[in-house]
Amino acid sequence: MQIKLTAVFQKVPEGYIGFVEELPVANTQGATLGEARANLQEAITLVLEANRVLAEELLKGKDVIREPLAISAG
Repeated sequence: MQIKLTAVFQKVPEGYIGFVEELPVANTQGATLGEARANLQEAITLVLEANRVLAEELLKGKDVIREPLAISAG
């Protein structure tokens, strides 16, 4: 499964800032565009991992159903 997200980068005096339109909590910066891109990939991974841990903690001991979810985005 592959989800397509939209990365947005803006040139600033210090280099580049970037964020993901569909996941606004994932944002970053870098001295170069390449560095900002790599940092944004890492930020997305960290946000998703942190959200999973938080959800697991909130649901600990509760009767829930977990299942894979495939997303088809346009």
